[in-house]
Amino acid sequence: MPPEERLATLQPLCPDVDETLVRDFVLRMDRDYFGRFSLEQIASHIRLAAQLTPAHPCEIAITEQRDRRFELILVAYDYFSEFATICGLLSAFGLNIEEGQIYTSGEAAPSARPSLPGGFRARPKTRPGLSRKKIVDAFRLQPVRGASFGPEEQRRLTAALGSVIGLLDAGQFEEARHAVNRQLVEQLSKHRGSFGGLLHPVQIMFDNGQSPTDTIMDIRSDDTPAFLYAFANALAMRNIYIAKAQFAIEQGKLHDRFYVRNRHGQKLTDQADQEQLRLTAVLIKQFTHALTWAPDPTKALAAFDQFLDLTVPETTGKAQQQALAFLRDKKTFPLLARLLGASDFLWEDFLRRQHGNLLPLLQAYRDAPLIKPTVSLRKELDRLVDRAKTDAARKDALNRFKDRELFRIDMKHIVEPGTSLADFSLALTELAETIADRSLRDCRAALHKQYGAPRLADKKPCPFAILGMGKFGGRELGYASDIEVLFVYGGQGRTSGRQGIENSEYFERLAQALLQWIEAKQEGIFHIDVRLRPHGGKGSLANPLEEIASYYSPTGLAAPFERQALIKLRHVAGDAALGKQVEAHRDRFVYGGAPWDLAVALDLRRQQITQLVESGTVNVKLSPGGVIDIEYAVQYLQVMHGRRHAVLRTPNTMQALAGLVECGVVSRKDGENLRKAYCFIRVLIDGLRMVRGHAKDLVLPPSDSDEFIFLARRVGYTTDDWQAGARHLQTDIEQHMTATKNFFERTFRSTSPA
Repeated sequence: MPPEERLATLQPLCPDVDETLVRDFVLRMDRDYFGRFSLEQIASHIRLAAQLTPAHPCEIAITEQRDRRFELILVAYDYFSEFATICGLLSAFGLNIEEGQIYTSGEAAPSARPSLPGGFRARPKTRPGLSRKKIVDAFRLQPVRGASFGPEEQRRLTAALGSVIGLLDAGQFEEARHAVNRQLVEQLSKHRGSFGGLLHPVQIMFDNGQSPTDTIMDIRSDDTPAFLYAFANALAMRNIYIAKAQFAIEQGKLHDRFYVRNRHGQKLTDQADQEQLRLTAVLIKQFTHALTWAPDPTKALAAFDQFLDLTVPETTGKAQQQALAFLRDKKTFPLLARLLGASDFLWEDFLRRQHGNLLPLLQAYRDAPLIKPTVSLRKELDRLVDRAKTDAARKDALNRFKDRELFRIDMKHIVEPGTSLADFSLALTELAETIADRSLRDCRAALHKQYGAPRLADKKPCPFAILGMGKFGGRELGYASDIEVLFVYGGQGRTSGRQGIENSEYFERLAQALLQWIEAKQEGIFHIDVRLRPHGGKGSLANPLEEIASYYSPTGLAAPFERQALIKLRHVAGDAALGKQVEAHRDRFVYGGAPWDLAVALDLRRQQITQLVESGTVNVKLSPGGVIDIEYAVQYLQVMHGRRHAVLRTPNTMQALAGLVECGVVSRKDGENLRKAYCFIRVLIDGLRMVRGHAKDLVLPPSDSDEFIFLARRVGYTTDDWQAGARHLQTDIEQHMTATKNFFERTFRSTSPA
């Protein structure tokens, strides 16, 4: 039927619709559309299109048919990635798409717009939005088993479609994808057991001969949950525009035909581009179904897309075959989803820059234990560093080894939620000790060449030791923990070289060299912190043993909090005998029975709460009941009772707590509650820090936010009902922090923080 004849036939069927709109719809809509729908159906679509305005960009009609099937017609303005967005929401509402078609109108003819001076064309004044491209999407749907699709569900679906298309209208494509992923993946997670056949082959054929404007992608595959969304979204992520599509399922087999163009509106004619699209689209489609294992699905999907951009074009031959074989392994996708959906920092700092190492690391990670034997760790590092011929090369080799091992340990922690906090902390601590020991050897060797060896006044070698402090000293490192240290040397003297210098200058230079040798990507990630040294930031970086003994003494200048901080001191590298001397002095000073001003300590704790905790927020470290209340309570009691009970003289919080219970200072019930709370909050802190790799990320997101849901999933609350998991986490946070706060106030009632 010629367009004008069709227009004359349809106009009487739409008497309440403006003639201009009917003409625009009929003359611009894809011609195949008119062969698919009856005149009455087309008239109903025109009436839906008549309700579109820039403020109301979509209209939906749902009709129930036989056998619990439904027909959904959506008429809307045209947006990039719109088809994927619609399919995703339909699947999120538990609707299986059995068949359908999508059609798009052409561009408005320039002649349809009034002329302006200079040859420009204006939009028609008769109706806002008239000249915008429109789509008509028709779906036949069936609710999946157990799903309801009554009037209330239909109302919610209509509202959800309007909301995400509104995001597309505002140009917020990533936000729309995030909203759909969030709802869809939660729905898919309830049916994770049905994903056994997700890796069946997907056959894709390209045809550039049938359409003058589009490349036809013919897709055949077994039907799997949310296939249309997964595949259409994969195309959108590859910047492929879908102009038209037909899709149907027959006896469990899916046959889709997409009419597509590249980002420039052109056909896909390059065979290499077609092959890359065929590969990456299938991998993204497969990966989409693994997002049920990802703490944050959108984060995981975006990172995987970037990973493919980096990996597929750069690998060829055998290397590409090995990479693709690994990616096609069913076990790989859940692993990648957990990893890529947990941490922006790991992706940006390691995976994106060193993506070539990712697959070998993932392939080998199961075979390597979380805690490598210290001897093996040091031999491996020595082998790498000893190959280097210059100081710069040795420094680079050490830091590359550090970054790789950090990634391995962090990865094991993320993808194996059963990893205990104690094992994770020990793995990080032993790596830090290994790095500190090797760095000391290399930095000292470089200084020896220039200045000779440091000697004491009696010409004996002057020893040097690195003492761990804080979490490092306590063997309690966590995700993004800094490395707190104290540098101590034997005493005054000079070096033995021709350009001899005083020991004080030599060891200051050595300390500076160590701080520069061990590189921190950002604050917290292996950041060497020397602020706990005598006199803090105003003091020397390295101190002689005599100064340490004088400063940390009943008559010295150390503040009460510095006496408390010294509990965590432990020798980690350098001269062992000197390290033991410092530890012995620590025991005499901290546990020697000198008066302990509890009121001053508690006043400092009050200041932390009032000055460092923002009103209306929960800081899981510093808020009342946070982890610092456990650490401080244990340390206060260690100072108060350590003179009488040697078992309390340990830098490790959990060992000290066990000792307090053993000595009867803390009841068994309180001890168990504090142990559970400590492990829980430490894991929670890791979950907060791992996203950005920042040590200062300690504040809980709002409990009703997606960020809180993703936090819950990162720390192991991976229930099918995501909101239920978040509620469970919130309950546990309140329980543990309340119990900790009550213990702190009860134990130190007279002057406890408010």
